[in-house]
Amino acid sequence: MRTKRSLDAIFARWDEFQRVSGVCHIHNDRDYDKVVGLTDTLVDAGAMEAKHPQHSLYMVLADLIYAYDQQHYPQAKVHGTDLLRFLMEQHGLRQGQLPEVGTQSVVSEILAGKRELTTNHIRALSKRFAVSPAAFF
Repeated sequence: MRTKRSLDAIFARWDEFQRVSGVCHIHNDRDYDKVVGLTDTLVDAGAMEAKHPQHSLYMVLADLIYAYDQQHYPQAKVHGTDLLRFLMEQHGLRQGQLPEVGTQSVVSEILAGKRELTTNHIRALSKRFAVSPAAFF
């Protein structure tokens, strides 16, 4: 537990810390750009690795960026078939090139909304494309 004395030491140096480090609460796009720039520098230095000495700083900044993004740029819900369509496009795949789902006609019916992706489809597609199964829901 922090004592008033240790908090006083933090408070006395807080403004200087923010000025030197660029770490701050993100209030606007200018703050956002500053924090993203610092985060990019940490990524280049290898701070994404848990054993890196500045990993904790990287994680704090990533949390700040995530919170700002969630508040100011909420993501629209993506339907599983839309994700499948996107993955096919990104990987240059045709409907007949998805044995995880089935034949070309099965894939066609799923993309047309006539059939749903099954749990087995999602499990296999998640593995193939290295995405979380939750992304399909």
